[in-house]
Amino acid sequence: MDQAQHTDLATEPAMRVREMRVFEPARHAAALPGRARRPLWGDEGRMLIVAADHTARGVTGTGGRAGSMLSRDDLLERLARALTVEGVDGVLASADILEDLAALGLLEGRLAMGPVNRGGLAGSTFEIDDRVTGYTAEAAARARLDAGKLLLRIDLGDDRTAGVIERTREQVDAYAAAGIPLILEPFLSASSTGRLVNTLDADACATVVGIASAIGGRSSGVWLKLPVVDDMHRVAEATTMPILLLGGDTPADPEPVYRRWAHALALPGVRGMVVGRSVLYPDDGDVERHVGTVADLIHHPKGTLI
Repeated sequence: MDQAQHTDLATEPAMRVREMRVFEPARHAAALPGRARRPLWGDEGRMLIVAADHTARGVTGTGGRAGSMLSRDDLLERLARALTVEGVDGVLASADILEDLAALGLLEGRLAMGPVNRGGLAGSTFEIDDRVTGYTAEAAARARLDAGKLLLRIDLGDDRTAGVIERTREQVDAYAAAGIPLILEPFLSASSTGRLVNTLDADACATVVGIASAIGGRSSGVWLKLPVVDDMHRVAEATTMPILLLGGDTPADPEPVYRRWAHALALPGVRGMVVGRSVLYPDDGDVERHVGTVADLIHHPKGTLI
């Protein structure tokens, strides 16, 4: 039995890449850097990115369902379904997931973005000490990624935060030198409850936007990934950098959340969204409908939920 027959044994995404990793590892490895690429922003300057980097930080549940994201078979199937929806511009995921999607041919003409730091495992005692365990600038260049994403939590009560900010500067400068955009996802956080919790109000978010925007020796090519909070216009006014909104956990009732997103997407500087659990794991299981709703909010806002 030849290699092609091995690959054709299964049609499910996870089964196909399992076969390829064993029998065609060179093909699997070459798929991501060798994929057909597309212009970054397109004519309208807006984008929808589906996020699937949660499990790399030990986040495995959504919508109150513990362990719901543990199955890689299920995740790849959901991502494959999401990528059939018109208006999805790309995927943000760790190397293992991006490489599987590319090997399946699902990233042709799509944007591929990867996380820089996933070392601050969720719920750990060292969560604030978020080390670079994903894509360095050099690795992102080898994979021909379109952007990297760096999570930045600032805890004013934890001395380790100084090192976190310094390492953030190193990555901002390294990505700038490589000519690769870097998405900063900044939060003011506190661990007084024994777990790192982000402060989600306009004052905190606008303050941390000012801090994050000033890190590094060159700001061109830095984007911001920000939560949708009350008085979001104040947060958007705190920067001239492109803003992508984050989706967060799966909501019990998505319709009010979608209306909230629609209003935030109309603010100056807001260029799209990075959404993951909320559309990949909806309560009703209809991935295509929820991804399509968000795609319409971004690319065809008139007549949607505003």
